[in-house]
Amino acid sequence: MPASPRESSVKPERMMMQMRTRLTELTRPLRRPAIVLVVALMSPYACAAGDHDADLDMHQADDALPIMQAKHTDAPVNIDGVLDETVWQDATAYPLALAADRARSGATVQEAGTVKLAWDDENFYVAIEFTESDIVAEGDEDQLPHFQLGDLCELFLRPQDQTWYWELYVTPRGKKTSYWFPGRGRFGLPSNFKYDCGLRVAAQTDGTVNDWQDRDTGWTAEMAMPIKDLTLGGQLFEPGADWRILVARYNYSRYRVERGPELTMSPAMSATNFHLLEDYARLRLTR
Repeated sequence: MPASPRESSVKPERMMMQMRTRLTELTRPLRRPAIVLVVALMSPYACAAGDHDADLDMHQADDALPIMQAKHTDAPVNIDGVLDETVWQDATAYPLALAADRARSGATVQEAGTVKLAWDDENFYVAIEFTESDIVAEGDEDQLPHFQLGDLCELFLRPQDQTWYWELYVTPRGKKTSYWFPGRGRFGLPSNFKYDCGLRVAAQTDGTVNDWQDRDTGWTAEMAMPIKDLTLGGQLFEPGADWRILVARYNYSRYRVERGPELTMSPAMSATNFHLLEDYARLRLTR
């Protein structure tokens, strides 16, 4: 890679300890099949018990992958979490879905969500609208492991011809986190969590955050990732460029019957593992 991403001064030790503690807590009381599933959620290495079948399904031709389109806009996008710009009125709304492993078990999405994409000459934009009966966001700082702290939208981006990829967060409180992984074989190293970039986020809530005694309606958010940060390695970000994308959600709620958050995504994946890079959609940039 010609240029290394910028690094922040945020120390990753606390996050690494939290991730390991959380994994231990989740796996200790569970039977073996559930342990395999939890490892798949937290690690890029696992694909649950059906590794061989999953490999056959994942390595499909590019033309078989789903496509998510982002239209170019000449009008400014105000990152305030209010989806009132014309570009969002015209953009395709991609629904969130459960991964195939959950769908096969008979599970259905409990709370809906949609994702919209856009770009201009400076930034790549994401807008989300999530139905939410219990808005949870216990993290009050940026660059935290917010997937452990409440509701979350995660954006994953990867240039197809490279191993590295980004994992970017926005929470209902408008907090952000940015991670950068040189490749799956370096996942989990402290340097992954010291990444710094120009990501901007904002969110709006319809309800009361962190009050489990009432019922909320939902939340919206916008993300703006500078194209200059995405192209430090020399990749192009323009029509015809080959990029992959996943937008995922953690949805915690007192009203869930099942333990833990509901995990949904667009596109739908073969397994509930947000680091399953082969399942990401093709990002189509248009003008």
